[in-house]
Amino acid sequence: MAIVINMPRLSDTMEEGTVAAWLKKVGDKVEEGDILAEIETDKATMEFESFNEGTLLHIGVQEGDTAQVDALLAIIGEEDEDVSELLKGDTTASKEVKEEKEEEVSSAPEASTENKIDIPEGVIVVTMPRLSDTMEEGTVATWLKKVGEEVEEGEILAEIETDKATMEFESFNAGTLLYVGLDEGDSAKVDSLLAIIGPKGTDVSSIAENFKVEDDTSKEEAPKKEVKAEAAAPSVIKEEPVQNTIKTSNGRIFVSPLAKKMAEEKGINLSQVQGSGENGRIVKRDIENFVPVASQSSSAPVAKFVASGQEDFDEVKHSQMRKVIAKRLGESKFTAPHYYLNVEFDMENAMAFRAQYNSIPDTKISYNDMIVKACALALRQHPQVNSQWFADKMQLNNHVHIGVAVAVEDGLVVPVVKFANEQTLPQIGAAVKGFAGRARKKKLTPQEMEGSTFTISNLGMFGIESFTSIINQPNSAILSVGAIVAKPVVKNGQVVAGNTMKLTLACDHRTVDGATGAQFLQTLKGFIENPVTMLV
Repeated sequence: MAIVINMPRLSDTMEEGTVAAWLKKVGDKVEEGDILAEIETDKATMEFESFNEGTLLHIGVQEGDTAQVDALLAIIGEEDEDVSELLKGDTTASKEVKEEKEEEVSSAPEASTENKIDIPEGVIVVTMPRLSDTMEEGTVATWLKKVGEEVEEGEILAEIETDKATMEFESFNAGTLLYVGLDEGDSAKVDSLLAIIGPKGTDVSSIAENFKVEDDTSKEEAPKKEVKAEAAAPSVIKEEPVQNTIKTSNGRIFVSPLAKKMAEEKGINLSQVQGSGENGRIVKRDIENFVPVASQSSSAPVAKFVASGQEDFDEVKHSQMRKVIAKRLGESKFTAPHYYLNVEFDMENAMAFRAQYNSIPDTKISYNDMIVKACALALRQHPQVNSQWFADKMQLNNHVHIGVAVAVEDGLVVPVVKFANEQTLPQIGAAVKGFAGRARKKKLTPQEMEGSTFTISNLGMFGIESFTSIINQPNSAILSVGAIVAKPVVKNGQVVAGNTMKLTLACDHRTVDGATGAQFLQTLKGFIENPVTMLV
């Protein structure tokens, strides 16, 4: 099915773009992540990569030509696919859009005079950028600049958490940071007010007021958190009241990222900390100087003690990652008919193979690396397990891109080992180790988490013997890997000591029948139980 690619919006003020150079020509094969073209915006010339794979069937904007954002840029699809209807539809749609815009322009002066915003010369309004193709809203993880500081063009303004990763956002303008529209930890839709930059001392309060997003209305109308203090029951023991110094807005505690981390390490309840920063914000020195409330005297008569206190809880605002995980896993669970196949593999040969392989100087592979390699080889023999479901067809992938689930603080990310069947065990090990390290630092790029054709989730290192996973769509299957367990096993009619590992394959019944999944696991069993065959 052909995919229409429109002119992207590559900067917060971009309205049109010019194709500086095409890196692909009509008829060329395009892989997900390939650079399609270099596009000149109002601020810089930037590389534009493809989020789809297929054949480049049509180019809508020639080199040197300029087009509005969202205009037809290219079409990618299957080789020799007919796209004439798409081109015809685009022409019609463009004409309608043009007529609508002309109509809006002709009536705009009367309608918008009342709400016209007067922006002084040199003042730049910076809006929430779209940092990934699926991003709908972003969260400010950290501000690297504060109000009043000078900002140079190219300097990092903030770290913004998208639905895929935390990314650095740099300023395209120079000046003084006059206003920030979001506090650290707050979220807003793409194109909402993020910051205002301009000449030092400029009053931008009216600009900020006019640029407030519509979501602010719903936020103001949201019910405020009530703190209900219950009367303490009578008690023989006199208690010192616990100082309640929560600094919240709609239940959120204002705390710097460093202070929050220090509190977690020291086991300090932030609701008991008095913030000394701006607007009561808890900062590093508050954690360093925090003294817990003295515990009650143990000499009090136990029989006369009556517990008294106040119910409390901590609210954790949903991160962008958690929102997307919830949305996508919910969609997968309730749209793809899951079924599960359970197996148990003998790991004696695998353990001996790994020990011998790791005896090579400067070489270290894990069991997970072996499983990734074995799955990649098995998927080449069973393309249906390496497939994707579409409404009118099934796509059998000839390439093998394996997603490896990595647990991070906010949830789960799935970086992708591309062409895993062609990589050696040490290469797979280095790739997975690098992904895991960057994932925990929130430094993975969106491109490193796209394009998987199969997924592996391994909880063996946590001592989990067996579990089931939800399919990472658009994959057709996901393999859940448990721990290696020492246990008695029967070999040649004798009970002997052995080591086994349980695996569960979750399959989408629309693409993978039971027999197909079982045959894949048989092939996988051959590679895992006789790992030397992976080197042949």
